[in-house]
Amino acid sequence: MKSRIKHYPVTALAGLAGDVKITMRKNLNADAMFGAIRKDFAKIADHRASNRKIPLVDALMSGFAMFSLKDQSLLAFDERRCDDPESLHGVFGVRVIPCDSQMRSTLDGVTPDSLRQSFRTLFNLAQRDKALEKLVWLDGHYLLALDGTGIYSSVKVSSPYCMKKLRRNGQIEYYQQMLGAAIVHPDQRVVLPLCPEMIIMQDGSTKQDCERNATRRFLVKFRQDHPHLQCVMIEDGLSSNGPHINDLIDNNLRFILGAKPGDHVHLFAQLDRAIENGEATEFSQTIQGEPGVTHTFRFVNGISLNKSNRGLLVNVLEYWQLDSKGKETRFSWVTDLPLTVDNVYEIMRAGRARWRIENEVFNTLKNQGYNLEHNFGLGEKHLSTVFNHLMMLAFLVDQIQQLCCPLFQAALQRCKRKKALWQIIRSYFDLFVMPSMEVILQSIVAGVRIVFR
Repeated sequence: MKSRIKHYPVTALAGLAGDVKITMRKNLNADAMFGAIRKDFAKIADHRASNRKIPLVDALMSGFAMFSLKDQSLLAFDERRCDDPESLHGVFGVRVIPCDSQMRSTLDGVTPDSLRQSFRTLFNLAQRDKALEKLVWLDGHYLLALDGTGIYSSVKVSSPYCMKKLRRNGQIEYYQQMLGAAIVHPDQRVVLPLCPEMIIMQDGSTKQDCERNATRRFLVKFRQDHPHLQCVMIEDGLSSNGPHINDLIDNNLRFILGAKPGDHVHLFAQLDRAIENGEATEFSQTIQGEPGVTHTFRFVNGISLNKSNRGLLVNVLEYWQLDSKGKETRFSWVTDLPLTVDNVYEIMRAGRARWRIENEVFNTLKNQGYNLEHNFGLGEKHLSTVFNHLMMLAFLVDQIQQLCCPLFQAALQRCKRKKALWQIIRSYFDLFVMPSMEVILQSIVAGVRIVFR
């Protein structure tokens, strides 16, 4: 255990930062969102016996605090529990902080779907405060990107919910995956993650789970959470198949789906014939502010997806970009949005925005402090899924702040990089007794330093 560090009164620190005061959004600052999450956690029914010593809400908030602070492991958080518990009490409202083994055993039995309410709560807060207006795309729609990623892999450690595959060397690999979803925008680096769907062995199932089945579960739950939200799904080439498109239609979702010519020979043969017969449109254009770049489009509306789904009509857009160095980049999509000369440029940009879920979500979670691929604990029931949901919830809070909280934006600008911001926030936890995240961020913006002489 590390040696005890002397704590300085937070009133003195707040006074040093008093000259710099940035107004926060009333409902969309960290402290307000932490409070909203805690209220939701307090409503979750406890699965344990009545003689439990640690309230479930405190165990959940402790797990959330671990991911909010970007602690690298449960051991690191447990050291914080022992050495710096006061700030966890103040900032996150945790009254009884569980040790690492207590947290694992408590959270293992929590039903993951019970955590969905907190995602809905934060989304509704952002929607009511009009923060989501920055992410509206075309005709009042949002772009919803969907993709899967690996989150755990091992040949030694497994849980009943891990999937299996046989390696070439004969070893069995145990793994888990996550289907992530986020509202994205071509002009915004900020994304708004939604509650994920795990790709793991399902209760009572003897068959391996897969991304397609997880997507079906996600769509049903998404429509239950957001029955009236107008969204356009943007996905990769694996999604442009008849069953999935019918699932999107059944859930009242528009779509722009990648479609590779090699995988859709019948579809692109129809496009070629339409070009030859003058029934399709083909044109090139340049855009002001993009010197030396030529955009070429060809498209047709209302052709069959494939021979097996002749009655399923889609619109096809083929696009290639030629830059000033002569490099050519090609993309193609199927969509249910009517294609015109006036809108294909924006639809192209929307289709290409799909990569944001890989870069702004998965790469961020894996490389900018959230430690997505670290094994915080598998458990016997739901532990890894609960930890994954708490991580995504912490990521959602950070993204909402980055989107619309002036104080968080100022602190991030001062620190330049997110990893540096997380490190400084943790250092304030280590050195001071903090009553709120607002005081921490105000102090960072003010550039508070304590000089010992």
